[in-house]
Amino acid sequence: MAKKAFIFDLDGVIVDTAKYHYLAWKKIADHLQIDFTHEHNELLKGVSRVRSLDIILELGNVQASQEDKDKWLIQKNEEYLTYLVDMDESEILPGVFPVLKYLKEKQQPIALGSASKNARPILEKTGIMSYFDAIVDGNDVSNAKPDPEVFLIASQKLGCTPEQSIVFEDSIAGVQAANIAKMLSIGIGDETTLHEAKYVFQDFTHIDTHFIDTIINKRIN
Repeated sequence: MAKKAFIFDLDGVIVDTAKYHYLAWKKIADHLQIDFTHEHNELLKGVSRVRSLDIILELGNVQASQEDKDKWLIQKNEEYLTYLVDMDESEILPGVFPVLKYLKEKQQPIALGSASKNARPILEKTGIMSYFDAIVDGNDVSNAKPDPEVFLIASQKLGCTPEQSIVFEDSIAGVQAANIAKMLSIGIGDETTLHEAKYVFQDFTHIDTHFIDTIINKRIN
């Protein structure tokens, strides 16, 4: 069987930490008297922490010094980390574990490609760190999605070319990054939002072993 590089985003793909990011950002927004809703939170998907804060400040038309921004970024992360303390394998989204297990059985290399700087502790707490042959997170890259840097590093670490790589993403920025890198993009979530992906599934429960075998053996580009 051929080998492909399977690269997974983290938030919204493997675990649903978006709810925790929302609560942490909302606390900052409330402090600044900025209206921040779940709909606004969608704008932050796949976006770096620094850019996320800028988006929130823009929503409230708030000007701030770099010193204040740095302070709020630290406060946001500290608040977010409090929600991760009790994370366990129950936080893994439906269908993810069977897909990871099947890829391991097929001896396919697996990487994480995430903007999160907390990726490693999340993988450890959910008990799936051992499934990943490489981890590339926000500590390893300087360019945020849709720049493909995170995915290009991940594929390189797995010893595969971009044309041999498959990316699972829940954000349009992530899908665009995969497409820019000439990788096969698979959207997880809403089909309308992720229409630029080659394939879109509501969640991993809709991905069967036949589909995985097909993408392992087919030419991507």
